[in-house]
Amino acid sequence: MVRANGAVSLRELARVVQTSEVTVRRDVRALEAEGLLDRRHGGAVLPGGFTRESGFPQKSHLATAEKTAIADLAANFVEEGEAIVVGAGTTTQELARRLARVPGLTVVTNSLLVAQALAHANRVEVVMTGGTLRGSNYALVGSGAEQSLQGLRVSRAFLSGSGLTAERGLSTSNMLSASVDRALVQAAAEVVVLADHTKLGTDTMFQTVPTDLITRLVTDEPPAHDDRAATELQALADQGVQIAVAPTGTTTSGGENPPPRQQRRDVPLPGPRRQGPATLRSAVTVTEHQGNERARVADLRRR
Repeated sequence: MVRANGAVSLRELARVVQTSEVTVRRDVRALEAEGLLDRRHGGAVLPGGFTRESGFPQKSHLATAEKTAIADLAANFVEEGEAIVVGAGTTTQELARRLARVPGLTVVTNSLLVAQALAHANRVEVVMTGGTLRGSNYALVGSGAEQSLQGLRVSRAFLSGSGLTAERGLSTSNMLSASVDRALVQAAAEVVVLADHTKLGTDTMFQTVPTDLITRLVTDEPPAHDDRAATELQALADQGVQIAVAPTGTTTSGGENPPPRQQRRDVPLPGPRRQGPATLRSAVTVTEHQGNERARVADLRRR
């Protein structure tokens, strides 16, 4: 199944072989020890960093709680009346569902899934690129998509990808997707990367955003035993990337009821970008249970 799809979730494996996820998890560990696959949070992928991209059905079942938490937090960086670009991906799709509540927003995207999430938001204008449809991730790619982005200027770009390292930045496994993502980056004053901890330290074939162009990373809290993700976060902070870490377990599933407004706390960075190391401190956001007046007023306006 991993060879056929590039990735598979533990839940799907348990359903197919008609056993428990505990049993599947033990077998996946054994297969990883033999070098046949690499474990990821909630699933498994082909071994090695330079693997082909998984399809949407497989990626949509991986790290779902983390993606939901990341989307909840990333939505706080979007202001009323802004013009932004949102790239393709399952995490950016989750973000789009939350952006439907932001009035006066203009969203430029090459993703059919992002556009669909915003289709019925009467206070949000959606602008789609041209291009050729890539069915595996429902994204428009190719020269038509890139040409439609020429001359565009927006405040922020929200992008996801297949891997993120401090050395190369954000990367993906598909050349056409990478080319469009680079065009999206060129249109934005700031770049916000959405990546759960399973992508930290993973490097794939095509670079989309070099580290020095990433303004902020929105991610989730890595497990205590995940030294690779923690090391990569520190290295990214040292290179001037602002880190915002979303708490998991307290978010909604992206339904109709909006989550409580979250108070974000980024990793502090000394001076200009790339001047001196930064100490990575705990950046877990705290949900506001008692009142921040500014957040309350913003929520009232949105309602």
